[in-house]
Amino acid sequence: MKLLAGLAFASLAAAVPVMDKRASIGLDVELKMQGNSKVKAVITNNGKNSLKVLKSGTFLDTSAVEKAQVFSANGIVPFDGVRVNLHMESLTDAAFQRIPSGQSIEVDFDIAELHDLSSGGKYGILSSGALSFADDNSTNLIGSVPFHSNMIEAEVDGVQAYEVKTAFSKKRSVVQTDCTGDKLTATYSALGRCAGLAQAAQLAAQSGSDAKMVEYFKSASAETRSTVAGVYSRIATECGSTTAGDAKFYCTDVYGACSDGVLAYTVPGLNYMAYCDLFFTALQTETTTCHGQEQGTTVVHETTHLSQVKGTSDYGGYGYDFLRSLTAAEDINHADTYALFANAINLGC
Repeated sequence: MKLLAGLAFASLAAAVPVMDKRASIGLDVELKMQGNSKVKAVITNNGKNSLKVLKSGTFLDTSAVEKAQVFSANGIVPFDGVRVNLHMESLTDAAFQRIPSGQSIEVDFDIAELHDLSSGGKYGILSSGALSFADDNSTNLIGSVPFHSNMIEAEVDGVQAYEVKTAFSKKRSVVQTDCTGDKLTATYSALGRCAGLAQAAQLAAQSGSDAKMVEYFKSASAETRSTVAGVYSRIATECGSTTAGDAKFYCTDVYGACSDGVLAYTVPGLNYMAYCDLFFTALQTETTTCHGQEQGTTVVHETTHLSQVKGTSDYGGYGYDFLRSLTAAEDINHADTYALFANAINLGC
C-alpha cells in the first residue's frame, strides 16, 4: 500500500456472463438509450407497498458509482469510477429514495463517463443487483429487493464517447496524500489490522470449517477455497506495507465522493483508495462485535475492489443479511462478504 469495433449484437450476448435472473419482487427496471451513450433508467415499484430504498452507493446515486454493466464482444468493459463503502449507523434520510407503490422514478446517466468506449461500435448495457430498503420512518436497513433490467444495445460513436470521458475526468483533481498526525497513526493501525485479518482469513479459507465457507461464500469447494484464499493473500500483501504495493492510500476526498454515510471509496481504474473523515471519526481500529464495522475490515473491503486483488463489486448492498441474500457467484465477488468473513474468523462468530 502506497501512502501517496462494431460487431453483431449476438456476439455481445455471448460475451455476457451468466447471471442470476431472480424475479424482482415488485421492482421493474427498464433501460432506454437517450443518444450516443446516455441512458435513462425507469424504476417502477409494482409491489403492494411503498419502498424506501438506499440511494447512496447504488445506481440511484448521482456520484460516480457504477450505474450499469457494459459489455462488448470481448466481454465486460471495465468500470472506471468509484466503489463506495457506507457506515450503516451514519445514514440519514438523504441517503434514501422513496418509490411509492405503483409509481416510477427515473435516473439518467452517461455510460461513457465511467467506461472506455473510445473504440466505438456495438455495446450491450444492463443494470442488475439489489437495493436495500428501510422502514419509512427509519434508516435501519431491514431487507433488500433484487433487480435485473432489460439489456439494451448501443451503437456508440467512439470519438464522442472519448470526449465525454475526457470532459468528465477533468472534473476530478488528484491532490497529494495528507495522511498526517492522528490520521497517519490511524492509517498505520488500520493497515496492520487489515493484514492480520487477511492472514487469518486466508488460513480459514484454505483449510477451515466447511460450514463457515458455505455460510459466507455458499460453497466449500476446492475451487472456491482457492479463489478466496488467493484474494486474502493479496490483501495481506497489499496491507502489509506502507511503502510498496499496487495502490495509493489517501486520507482526503480526492475524488469528491465522500457524501452522506460514505466511509471510504476505491477508484480501481486509478489504483487508489480514499478514506473519508467519517472513517476516522466513526470507527475504531477493531470491533468486538460480530458483523460490526471497524477500520480494519473497512480496509479489507476497499482493498478487494482493487483490480489487482479481486475487482469486487458491492451489488448495491452491505452487511451480513445482504450477503446472505446473494448467490455463490455474487458472494465470491462481493467486497463486504470478504470483510465480514474476516470479522467472523477473527471473533469466532
